[in-house]
Amino acid sequence: MANITFNGLGSGLKVADIVGAIVGAEKVPYETRLNQKEGSITTDISAVGALKSALQKVQDSISNLADADRYQLREVKGNDDFISMSSNKDAEIGNYSVKVDRLAEKHKLVSTGIDSEEAIGKGTLTIKSGENSFDITASDTSTLADIRDAINDSNDNESVIATIITDDGGQHLVLSSKETGLANAITIVVDDVSDGNNQDALGLSRLAYDPDPLSATHSLSMNEATPAVDAQITIDGTLVVTNSTNTFTNVIDGVDITAKKIHAVDDDLSSVTLSENNANVEAGLNQFVKNYNALVTLSKSLGQAGEGGTGPLAGDSLLRGVMSKLRQQISTPFETSNGNTLSLSQLGVRSDRYGVLSLDKDDLNEAIANDVDGVQNFFVGSDEDPGFASSVDTLMKFYTDSGGLIDSRIEGKKSQLEGIDDDRISFGRKMDSLEARLYKQYNAMDLLVANLNATGSYITAQLDNMPGVVKQNK
Repeated sequence: MANITFNGLGSGLKVADIVGAIVGAEKVPYETRLNQKEGSITTDISAVGALKSALQKVQDSISNLADADRYQLREVKGNDDFISMSSNKDAEIGNYSVKVDRLAEKHKLVSTGIDSEEAIGKGTLTIKSGENSFDITASDTSTLADIRDAINDSNDNESVIATIITDDGGQHLVLSSKETGLANAITIVVDDVSDGNNQDALGLSRLAYDPDPLSATHSLSMNEATPAVDAQITIDGTLVVTNSTNTFTNVIDGVDITAKKIHAVDDDLSSVTLSENNANVEAGLNQFVKNYNALVTLSKSLGQAGEGGTGPLAGDSLLRGVMSKLRQQISTPFETSNGNTLSLSQLGVRSDRYGVLSLDKDDLNEAIANDVDGVQNFFVGSDEDPGFASSVDTLMKFYTDSGGLIDSRIEGKKSQLEGIDDDRISFGRKMDSLEARLYKQYNAMDLLVANLNATGSYITAQLDNMPGVVKQNK
């Protein structure tokens, strides 16, 4: 019964409306202040997040210019049907001719025809290709298929693939080296237990192969289907180079050449041209200028103040600080490798009166041509004296890194939002308590008025019934 309310039964007052109005008068101003505060904090988080994103783009665009390995690269031209090439910065500028004389081949051996049901012979095969050597044991019932499976399943086999080809003469065991070149040629030495003769081309000896005539295990029982061949190229008509694979690593300083096709007599030789490639500088600066200008536009919008409206970071020290420091970096000269100094403006980067950057490619290319080492040192610098790109990267990290200035601010604002949520919960409890107290008070008043009305009605009725009382007609 304690929760039952009698709104207006005795007094006729609209208790629920009265209580609602009183609670609303307390609640609305407070919630309005909280909503305004929450909106302001949320806007700040969004604005600072947008600033961080723009700063990270500036940081990313400058990263290529901070990497010394991206400067003074070599561009190699001459890829054709016969060769393909790659180069690094160790290559020297120059021109070369290349002729492909041979392509590297994998060694392949084929046995004589053997019946599929025939036991090949008891003993051991020692198979070697390159640096890999392993043994295969044959029992007195092993067939050619058993030998094939034992070779392919051997945990020690890293160099040979075995298969069987069947023709009218029976089954032929085929062994192929996994790698090309003479160094990976296959030899098979047999310990033929079945007849005690390791070189008679009978029994297990039918699988022997050692082409060295001076070797004690010399045997040609297996047939050479494809000889092991080293690749060979001729550079500038006189310099002959061989290799176990078709890729000649560093055959010209800093240049790898892969042979793809043999030059025929009438084919033109492949022409190799090595030139310097500093395209990363122009590409990096173009991206930096683009992202920096986008940052300038955003900062003006965020920091706008005046008749045109007010930005969410107007007058904010964070925005003023980062933009001021970044503008200072852009105008700061840095030392070059020859002891002189260089600035972005000397590399063709100009700023108009609004702080918007542009790039003059002719000035940049001239600076690179005159002193590419100096340009590299301007951007990269050294461990003791960081260059422009490294300095900008360090500045950006101060603001954008995890746990940096911007992240700390965002986390602080998020904590404030959590505090607002807690305030709402606490205030809601307070309003619930106020509402309950008001209902209790008004219900008590209403009950009192009802009791008073009942008492008044009783007294009036008793007076009307007293002797000698004459009612007057109205």
